[in-house]
Amino acid sequence: MNTKKFSVSFFVTLFFTGILFGQSLTGIFDDQTDVGNCRYAGFGWFNPDDQTYTVGGAGANMWFGQDEFHYMWTTLQGDFILRAEVRFIGKGVEPHRKAGWIVRNDPDPHSPQVNATLHGNGLASLQYRLRRNDKTYEIQSSDSFPSVIQLERRGNRWIMSTARFGEPFTTVTLDSLTLDRDVYVGIYVCSHNPDIVETAVFRNVRIIKPVWKDFEPYRDYLGSRLEIMDVETGLRKVIFSSAFSIQAPNWTPDGRYLIFNSKGRIYRYNLKTSDISLLNTGFAVNNNNDHVLSFDGRLLGISNHDGKNSAIFYLPSRGDPMPVRVTKKGAGPSYLHGWAPGAKSMVFTGYRHGRFDIFSIDISTGKETRLTDQPTLDDGPEYSPDGKTIFFNSARTGTMQIWKMDPDGKHQTQLTFDEYNDWFPHISPDQKRIVFISFPKEIDSQDHPFYKHCLIRMMPYAGGKPKVIGYIYGGQGTMNVPNWSPDSRKIAFVTNTARCLTK
Repeated sequence: MNTKKFSVSFFVTLFFTGILFGQSLTGIFDDQTDVGNCRYAGFGWFNPDDQTYTVGGAGANMWFGQDEFHYMWTTLQGDFILRAEVRFIGKGVEPHRKAGWIVRNDPDPHSPQVNATLHGNGLASLQYRLRRNDKTYEIQSSDSFPSVIQLERRGNRWIMSTARFGEPFTTVTLDSLTLDRDVYVGIYVCSHNPDIVETAVFRNVRIIKPVWKDFEPYRDYLGSRLEIMDVETGLRKVIFSSAFSIQAPNWTPDGRYLIFNSKGRIYRYNLKTSDISLLNTGFAVNNNNDHVLSFDGRLLGISNHDGKNSAIFYLPSRGDPMPVRVTKKGAGPSYLHGWAPGAKSMVFTGYRHGRFDIFSIDISTGKETRLTDQPTLDDGPEYSPDGKTIFFNSARTGTMQIWKMDPDGKHQTQLTFDEYNDWFPHISPDQKRIVFISFPKEIDSQDHPFYKHCLIRMMPYAGGKPKVIGYIYGGQGTMNVPNWSPDSRKIAFVTNTARCLTK
């Protein structure tokens, strides 16, 4: 096969396919270009259907004092996080073909730069040039054949994290590279051979602006991305971006809507039309992110701040100006997490007698039953669809882990056993899998803060080793409530950034 002819014809096909179907060629990036004297033109193509990027690039190398590659780029200031999953197309010609993220002062081929790169032979490395025309240096990772590449800037510190999809990150750090405050960032491919064009596909591409140094939780908020993930493949799509903090999407049982909260209000997102409508919750306009639909979808339970405390109410899921109060006045802060099948009772986390425990409550009488009784925090209770089990998270063993118990609180059993702090188990409607959010070990086990590097993990319903299905920047509000699609194939969740990319 003539590689040169194939590469050029492949580019032409992609280009005209994009034009024919009205697809943007650059997605979240501003433009694309060849950097250096590439013998053959590269290409980049964004597919809005699955939000992937296909990039082809030629170029002799990205080493010594100059670079040659194809670049899909945008511009950023200050600190940021870049993340994507990368896969080369075909076996390739050169074992050191390269693809990944690159940050540079300008498009000049001799520019100071840093790049997190995956080589065709499986090597992952953080490569950098300190000064214009200087040679290139390298820090090699112990990771091999990763598919997830993340590059983070914290001032003059650069952190590359890589993983095979489904596994935790391996990290290498460069502590003293000074680039401009205003830089070019983007994804790239270099063939490492001037006579060919190599191609890679990038998916789940995210550019994130993290919180600033003097950020104050619950006073300062980042913007939000509402995302949907296929749990089998890990493919994610951003379906809505907001400059506001939006939180905790529920998926309605009919599959038509997502319900989320923002600035104390409850909203419905129409998955077919992308329309967003305000749900009428009457006087309850200080709602937090603990709102749950009943299993049949007829009722919506909400946690509304009634004075100083969060209290639990319910109303028809279509909205109603007069929500019905469930917890009694003066009972203490109460945060809803689950309905029992049949919608006659709920489970919630409540502050009673100086600490938080898990309770069930009869919605008609307001009678509470304590289900857990520990000096440490128990939280996030949720019924299984058959009503036979309540899943929850508990810090009683030192780190926050996933547990289960009978509906009367008996037979409390631990399900996860690792160094992460695991929160908010959500049970798939087919009762085969559990997803939850995992905070890093550095986070206090009884805290679930905003704006951290977190993992979304999944395990079998009966327990077993969790698998990573999502690498995210989020935390509080990402997935506090049941978030499965009715067919048990997808989940909805929220991630965060100070700059919401809407293209």
